[in-house]
Amino acid sequence: MEYVIGIILAIIVIIIVGLLLRKRLYDSVDYYESWILDIMNRNVAQELSKVKELNLEGDTKENFEEWKEQWDYILTVDLAKVEELLYDTEHAADRYNFPVAKKYMKQIEETLVTVEKKIETILIELNELLATEQENRKEIEELEPLYSELRKELTHNRFKFAQAEVRFEVELDEINKQLKNYESQIEEGNYIQAKEIVSTIKKRLVELQLEMEEFPDLYKTCKQELPSQLDELSKGLREMKDEGYYIDHLDLTREINVYQSRLLDTVSALEKEGIGTAKSIIEEVGERITEMYELLEKEALAKNYVDSKMPSYEKALDSFETHFLETKLEVEQLKEAYYFEDTDLEKYMALEKMMTQLKNKLMEFAQKIEKNNHAHSKLRAELDEGFQQLDKIEEEHEQFKKRIQNLRKDEFDAREQLKAMMDEIYQTTRKLRKSNLPGVPSFVWSMIEEAGLKNERVLQALDNQPLDIIQVQQSLSEAKVAVENAIEQTNAMLEQAALTEQVIQYANRYRSTDPVLAAKLSEAETLFRKAEYELSLEQAASAIEDVEPGALKKIEKFQEMIVS
Repeated sequence: MEYVIGIILAIIVIIIVGLLLRKRLYDSVDYYESWILDIMNRNVAQELSKVKELNLEGDTKENFEEWKEQWDYILTVDLAKVEELLYDTEHAADRYNFPVAKKYMKQIEETLVTVEKKIETILIELNELLATEQENRKEIEELEPLYSELRKELTHNRFKFAQAEVRFEVELDEINKQLKNYESQIEEGNYIQAKEIVSTIKKRLVELQLEMEEFPDLYKTCKQELPSQLDELSKGLREMKDEGYYIDHLDLTREINVYQSRLLDTVSALEKEGIGTAKSIIEEVGERITEMYELLEKEALAKNYVDSKMPSYEKALDSFETHFLETKLEVEQLKEAYYFEDTDLEKYMALEKMMTQLKNKLMEFAQKIEKNNHAHSKLRAELDEGFQQLDKIEEEHEQFKKRIQNLRKDEFDAREQLKAMMDEIYQTTRKLRKSNLPGVPSFVWSMIEEAGLKNERVLQALDNQPLDIIQVQQSLSEAKVAVENAIEQTNAMLEQAALTEQVIQYANRYRSTDPVLAAKLSEAETLFRKAEYELSLEQAASAIEDVEPGALKKIEKFQEMIVS
């Protein structure tokens, strides 16, 4: 019993599923029928009827018939085929033959998609044709007045275009032929070819308009203005030569002739070929004319500069030569009294050589000016270089003069320093003799004696003929060291002796009560009398420090107060 119920339920499920699938197929059939109705209701025929407003000839007629034939085929063949497939789909669905029904539906989908593409292609091509016709008509409406305007301009102002009038006339005739060809293509229904013709006409008219606008000015510039400027420039060249300017090196006359010839060729090209390279040639010639004037102005300024500055340069060089001869005489005199270093003599000879070179260059420069066979711009550069070299040699000359003049100053300074050092040694010796000391250490007398000998050597160096100031300064430096050491040691010895006396005197207060201190003080006094002041101070300081620590510092401080 349970098996029977299961089988019944399974049958019921299968029936329900079958009914649902069949319902979905019926819905799909309804969808495709609606699609077919939508296609049949399209205004394709109405859109195609717009072509009838054009000239149904040539390509337009062929395209129209092809589009109409495609649309008729869609209605009579493609859609009829879809109708049959829909009937077969419903019949298969009624018999629950779902695989076959799905196969038919796939064919319906593919056919309808293809139909849609065909319709889309027809409408796109149709709209392109209509848009092309409209665009052609609009552009021709704009181009025809431009053509008439250019024709009128050429007719009324032929003089403006000179020989190019014929070329412009021919170009307008060619454009007129293309306008007529455009009309023929329109009458024949060839709107695509007509579009190409319109594009060509537009391009040629725009170019012709631009050329006719620019031609008069370009022609006038090449025919009159620039040749006139070149003639004026050529005249200026001749005048400058007559006035004594050397400008042959610029080779401007040949260049002017070349440009005159090029302008003649450009005028011919303007008349026969077109504006082409005329603009670039005009720009090139104009810029070069400006450059030529700048070159001539540069030469004129350079000549004026040379003429005005040459006397100043000659005068300055003569003045330097005079001063140098004075220096030369001074050097000869100083060489008898002073020894000159090799570097100083080399500098002196270099200055003399430079002066000679400048004088030779000046002679050559004067000859160039007299012969007038050199560019004044180059002469100006040479003159400027001469001024710079003269400034340099004058500066070096002044430095050399200061150096040789310093020889006398250095000698005077050395003698003054020697005198001061000899006075210092004398005063130091006098101080020693007035010191009332029992004696002076031998090393102090030795240092004083050495300082005296060093001073004698300086004096000998100063008395040499010719005087070697380097040797003098070296001897003077050694003497300074010896004198400073002698004075320093003498002062140190005197201070040491004075401090020793103060320590002994201070320590005497303890002598009677302290036998050890008394013994040390006796030994210190003995050393003091022998002029052994350093050892005497050490002995006395040791004695007092044993009795009264810190006493030495107290005595030193007191001694400093007395000295200050």
